[in-house]
Amino acid sequence: NVIVHNFRSAVRKLNMFYLSVAAGGILLAYIVHKRRQVKSIPLGEGWWGAGEKPLSEDDTIYPFKVQTSDKEIKDIHERIDRTRYTDPLEDSCFQYGFNSTYLKKVVSYWRNEFDWKKQVAVLNKFQHFKTKIEGLDVHFIHVRPPHRENQKVLPLMLVHGWPGSFYEFYKILPLLTENHDGVVFEVICPSIPGYGFSEAPHKQGFDSLAAARIFLTLMERLGFSKFYLQGGDWGSLITTNMAQMKPQCVKGLHLNMFISTKGFKVMFSLMIGPYLPFLVGFSREDVRRLFPFFEKNVWDILRETGYMHIQATKPDTAGCGVNDSPVGLAAYLLEKFSSWTDLRNRDLVDGGLERKFSLDDLLTNVMIYWTTGSIVSSMRFYKENFKSNPDNRVDAKTGIFVPTGLAAFPGELMHCPKTWAQIRYRNIYSYTFMPRGGHFAAFEEPQLLANDIVQFVKKVEEF
Repeated sequence: NVIVHNFRSAVRKLNMFYLSVAAGGILLAYIVHKRRQVKSIPLGEGWWGAGEKPLSEDDTIYPFKVQTSDKEIKDIHERIDRTRYTDPLEDSCFQYGFNSTYLKKVVSYWRNEFDWKKQVAVLNKFQHFKTKIEGLDVHFIHVRPPHRENQKVLPLMLVHGWPGSFYEFYKILPLLTENHDGVVFEVICPSIPGYGFSEAPHKQGFDSLAAARIFLTLMERLGFSKFYLQGGDWGSLITTNMAQMKPQCVKGLHLNMFISTKGFKVMFSLMIGPYLPFLVGFSREDVRRLFPFFEKNVWDILRETGYMHIQATKPDTAGCGVNDSPVGLAAYLLEKFSSWTDLRNRDLVDGGLERKFSLDDLLTNVMIYWTTGSIVSSMRFYKENFKSNPDNRVDAKTGIFVPTGLAAFPGELMHCPKTWAQIRYRNIYSYTFMPRGGHFAAFEEPQLLANDIVQFVKKVEEF
């Protein structure tokens, strides 16, 4: 009995020791975590123009119009006519990339039916502007709602990503600038520097933090001291950075792409989630979208992100080809509008492109890249953002405390449950499982996205 008593006593002490160590470890981790969480990011400054920074910079905002010419159209037609194709493998569909049999049909439409002059007129139906910020001509469209009595006009910036452009938002703009029971938006939609009609940086280092600072300056220059933000893809990171830099100015942040995959909470929920989802805060829909985890979040991601490794390492090399060949550029960009809308499109001969989009809309986006020669500079944005470990960047160590609305579209490349999103976004007002749609939310499902933005803003505004 004495031996048993002493043994039990020793086990209890050992257990208490392990518990103390574990508790101490958790407390230490919590302290370190809290110390790492900065409330806001210093704004800093930058100069991305050619040559040396001048003593002063012209801050004029001036109108801009998209233009084209017969010479420009003739050049692209001649290049299209000289395209050399490779036959696809039998029954390969879109599994090897853009199927060249369907590509010939797209190119035939582009060459013989697509009317670029007509699409330029479509682009100019909203007011375009440019202004010089940190040495770069920054392009944006500014859409004001019709004047009505008894409505609250709220400034909203929409930020695109790659391989999209400001044109992604053309179908959602009329929906946001109409009255929603007293709420209406005044929308500012810029082009990321190096994309479309915004001047490309001339110096190394232009990342999402630099873009965020430039867009904050743009909003200040337009006279907005408080505003809402919305973004997906790079736009998600840029608008998040804006909320981290000037939280006092950001009334709310709405995202249709958001990622948080680090930490013990994530690892633990991946182990327990498939079996006891309620213990780790997963809903049935989370389980359906996440698992089997390796198939959906490792293998599928590997299949879809070869472009990222190229653009994050040697963008100028790959960029030579797609900057010189309009058909190569179209295949490179439009393949993403196929698989990122729905991964099942890889099993279709036409990639499912015309299920969600018109060829006019798709080719207009391609033409924005082609006519501005901006594909290489847009690809460089990956290099600048992945030059070092993203986890060591200041924005990775800074929490997001502004009111946040998250729209989880089922076709997005990676699903992020609310319980994971809360690790990074500390003040989530709304989290919506969207019924359909993929990566290009505003382009694919403008009405769904507009509705979610409106309901989020009404919660913040307490309507």
